[in-house]
This record gives sequence, structure tokens and C-alpha cells, in this order.
Amino acid sequence: QVQLVESGGGLVQAGGSLRLSCAASGRAFSSYAMGWFRQAPGKEREFVAAITWSGGHIYYADSVKARFTISRDNAKNTVYLQMKSLNPEDTAIYYCAADTLFRLVVRHESDYWGQGTQVTVSS
Repeated sequence: QVQLVESGGGLVQAGGSLRLSCAASGRAFSSYAMGWFRQAPGKEREFVAAITWSGGHIYYADSVKARFTISRDNAKNTVYLQMKSLNPEDTAIYYCAADTLFRLVVRHESDYWGQGTQVTVSS
């Protein structure tokens, strides 16, 4: 079992930045691929970014590429999402996810999910 807890969300003005964190506990964090997803009101949950257990491979959704950066610190059992140049379309609940297989993370099929953290971008 892996427990995931997101933090760092909040209200920010358009053009601003936020850094989300996802702290993991339970089984060996360093063996899991991690991902970030988001769900805006009235919309389906969408993929944002994913990172392999080693950090050696990273994948982004086109909508966030060049603005968001995913990273991880295996010593701290934490994955991060640095977000810059935020716009109102980035408003959503952001979730982190974990799975031993990177492809399952990318395909929204992770075994483990956090409860989410709200990000609101005002215009």
C-alpha cells in the first residue's frame, strides 16, 4: 500500500507560480513511477505529467509542456510539480498518482491516488 498526500495548492493570479508536493508513505517510494493529474469543474480528469522511478524519463501533456516541471526526491519520498505562467484554464483539483509501471500512470490506471489539492488561478 502507498498513501499519497498532496499539498501546495491555493489561489494565485494569472501569470503566477505554485509548487505542488505529493508526499508518499508506505511501500518503497523509489520503486514507483509517479504522475500528476487534474480535474476541472465539469470536466474529466486529465493527465498532466509523469516521471519514472529514477527520474530518467518524464512525460508532459502538451497543455503544460514548457510551463510545468515534474521532479522527485526519493530520499524525501516526495514528488513535485512546479507550475509557472499559470492561467485560469489551469484551475482544477490536482491529484498525484503512483504505480510500479510508468505506462499505467500515463494511462490513468495507477493503483494509488491522493485526495487532491485545489489550484485556483484568477484572471
